[in-house]
Amino acid sequence: MKILLINGPNLNLLGNRERSLYGKISLKEIISNMEAEAARNQIEIISFQSNSEGALIDTIQQKGPACAWIIINAAAFTHTSVAIRDALLAVNKPFLEVHLSNIYRREQYRHKSYLTDAAQGIIAGLGAQSYYAALQYIIKREKK
Repeated sequence: MKILLINGPNLNLLGNRERSLYGKISLKEIISNMEAEAARNQIEIISFQSNSEGALIDTIQQKGPACAWIIINAAAFTHTSVAIRDALLAVNKPFLEVHLSNIYRREQYRHKSYLTDAAQGIIAGLGAQSYYAALQYIIKREKK
C-alpha cells in the first residue's frame, strides 16, 4: 500500500520557524519517522513538499491515483485553495487533513478550511503527532 504525503508552503522551514507554534522538529525528521513506521507495516510513503500551489496540484493528480490514501497539510493553502480541494476530489482517494497547530485557536481567517468537509478526518493541534496519528489511523483502518 502507498500513502501520498503532501506538505504545503513554508513547511520546509519546520524546526527553524516559529518554534513556539510549530515545534523544533524538521519536516525531514517527521517524514523519516513516518517512513520508518510505515515500512514496519508494509506501507510506502511518497512525500512531496512545495511552496507552489500548482506543484502540489500536479503531484496530487500524478501520484494520487496510485495511492490508497493521501495525508495532506496544505498549510496556508488550506484556507485559500479551491484548486487543491478539486484535485483531491478528482483523484477520488480518501484523505486526512493534518495541521501542526490548532487552526481554530488561531486567527479567524484560519478557521475556514476548503478541505475539511471532503476529508475523511482532520487532526490538528498536536504538533508532529498530528502526522503520526493520521498514519496510525490509516494503519488500523486498513487492517480491518
